[in-house]
Amino acid sequence: MRKLICIICILCGVSTMQAKDKYDNPDTLVVSRDGTGQFRNVAEAIEVCRAFMEYHKVIYVKKGTYKEKLVVPQWLTNIEICGEDRDQTVITWDDHANIFLPEIGKGMGTFRTYTLKIQGSRITLKNITIENNSARLGQAVALHTEGDRLTFINCRFLGHQDTIYTGNAKSRHYFKDCYIEGTTDFIFGPSTAWFENCDIFCKANSYITAASTPQDVLYGYIFNNCHITTAAEVDKVYLGRPWRDYGYTLFMNCDLPRQIRPEGWHQWRPEAVKTARYMEYNNRGEGAAADKRVAWSRQLTKKEAQQITLERVFTLNDTWNPNK
Repeated sequence: MRKLICIICILCGVSTMQAKDKYDNPDTLVVSRDGTGQFRNVAEAIEVCRAFMEYHKVIYVKKGTYKEKLVVPQWLTNIEICGEDRDQTVITWDDHANIFLPEIGKGMGTFRTYTLKIQGSRITLKNITIENNSARLGQAVALHTEGDRLTFINCRFLGHQDTIYTGNAKSRHYFKDCYIEGTTDFIFGPSTAWFENCDIFCKANSYITAASTPQDVLYGYIFNNCHITTAAEVDKVYLGRPWRDYGYTLFMNCDLPRQIRPEGWHQWRPEAVKTARYMEYNNRGEGAAADKRVAWSRQLTKKEAQQITLERVFTLNDTWNPNK
């Protein structure tokens, strides 16, 4: 009898282990609001992924609107969140900085407002929209990044003020063929980020970037072959303003419309312009004229521009080329 009980316990243990490890494999997880997938919410699919996976795991999200405030935690790696259709697969939330939080006795502040926070590394997003749908009542982040080697392909990032926050000075992000919109400082933070062939849409008279690149980090924001456009009523846009000392932003080979101010960059903090690393190279369009740019910005030479490559920019503790 005792032997039989032991056998039953072992079998139960094996069954439990099998159930626990059900999703510990490279198979794709499917999320669908209509119940045709394994999960109805993206958060549920993220939750079953094993920590520090050495294999590539895809979370495939079918068309629909997913009202979720999401965190990809630090212990998750090698995950790809892929939408069925970029414009019709939407993850949305609506927090803003001035929402009062009784537990802290004040507004929630900028850095709690995210729709999606990515703390894990080697995470990829494809063909999906991340939106902060808050009214214009303060800072409202759609994407908040902290992990390293983050890749965003053919995604949309929708919001007003502070749409994308790149929140870790020692991290690298690659945005390719993405659409990013906002009003004020809608791409901001200390990370190194390369934006390739992205559409940047300015919804108000304001500032596109507010880099806070630390002094010891060689590169900040690089926009290459990007296309800047504006809403019809907009007539005064700055490429950026220095949120912190040593902020680094480069626009090269980009289309700059007439709405870009002749001076290009805004002073904001007088002391920060002494160290700001603001540069341009080979831009085109009515807003690209360099003769009235602020004295503390630079036009790169061809030789200098040739040194700006993905491998060079993304070499920190190691070398990363997201296209390989």
